[in-house]
Amino acid sequence: MSTTFTAPATQETIQQYQQIRTLTEFICQPLEPEDTVVQPIIDVSPPKWHMAHTSWFFETFLLQPHLPGYKLFHERYSYLFNSYYNSVGSRVQRDQRSTLTRPPLRDIYAYRQHVDEHMQRLFVQLDEEKLAEILPVLQLGLQHEQQHQELLITDIKYILSTNPLLPAYKPQAQQPERTASTKATFLEIPGGTYTIGFRGGGFSFDNELGVHEVLLENFQVMNRLVTNCEYMQFMHDGGYKDFRHWLDEGFSLVNTQHLEAPLYWVKQEDAWHRFTMHGLEKVNLNDPVCHLSFYEANAYANWAGKRLLTEFEWEAASQAHPPKGGNFVESGRLEPVAADPGAEGLQQLYGDVWEWTYSAYHPYPGFTKAPGAIGEYNGKFMLNQMVLRGGSCATSESHIRTTYRNFFHPDKRWQYNGIRLAQK
Repeated sequence: MSTTFTAPATQETIQQYQQIRTLTEFICQPLEPEDTVVQPIIDVSPPKWHMAHTSWFFETFLLQPHLPGYKLFHERYSYLFNSYYNSVGSRVQRDQRSTLTRPPLRDIYAYRQHVDEHMQRLFVQLDEEKLAEILPVLQLGLQHEQQHQELLITDIKYILSTNPLLPAYKPQAQQPERTASTKATFLEIPGGTYTIGFRGGGFSFDNELGVHEVLLENFQVMNRLVTNCEYMQFMHDGGYKDFRHWLDEGFSLVNTQHLEAPLYWVKQEDAWHRFTMHGLEKVNLNDPVCHLSFYEANAYANWAGKRLLTEFEWEAASQAHPPKGGNFVESGRLEPVAADPGAEGLQQLYGDVWEWTYSAYHPYPGFTKAPGAIGEYNGKFMLNQMVLRGGSCATSESHIRTTYRNFFHPDKRWQYNGIRLAQK
């Protein structure tokens, strides 16, 4: 995590804390209690667990060490709600989180209230010097909760999709539907030396640090994301059956899992539909295609005669064409939307879908891990994963940066992952 910041007034910090903590419970408000315990696959955690884990983070890393006389809400909650911090102790294994029918949901809300009340007490006791001391961990805790808010949305979507009733999370927001997509063009990005990594004030994760220069050749980047219509052409052309487009691991996955379309797509009456946060809907041809693995994104790029950007090219493109905001979680839609047909420049750079890059998740030059449990946050995952850039419709706007490095294993599909093409 970064420690380059200007300490804000305590009241501003309290307001930020309250807003982020409130949003987590707002996201869970449409759920029934039964929805909050389900874990269909290992990647998806029960919503109840997310709510408790984010509270455990503040309790463990702020209240226990910094609030004199603080008493744990429950002595066994660290075992139940620790995620992967070996420095903190043993824990329920990730694939067993759905076995936690107890504590009941009401106790989780009580736990969140307990932590929030004691965080307010901690805020009251902070002088400027003490606030500056704990602010790096506090900001990490808030960014951590925003990460789990995005996971909550994507996990809830997967949970509801496995129910035969295909329940909607919430009704569709009233927004105009794009009837045409922006014409695909390729924008020139000049080659040269580009500075990569987080610079300036404010928060960043430690994996964004290690500012360094990279030398890039001239390349071109597609002005918008690949659409459902374009991806359907790949499907209709037998893209899922032609090994020539695929990495070997990806094609093996296609065959063993019998893949023929993006996650959540189902065919009804000879028409493709997809499960959304608003229930089952007919696929909108102009919306960005999403819920794709890296293997699918790369296979499509090969079929199209193009390629995926590297993460360094993506960041260079963002410098050449400042980001245009998209469709953030605060808007209430929670699904990607088509680009504005009349807009120019590099569109949908963040706020619609995460964009797979052809870059492995490795440390930047000079990367160092923080001491103790906080050092486990990112560094130990820097292998066998691919970097995604941008942000999605499930990402909070205040959580997005052009230097943000998201990362997942190449087979993962349940996030809002999509495609932007490059060439040359």
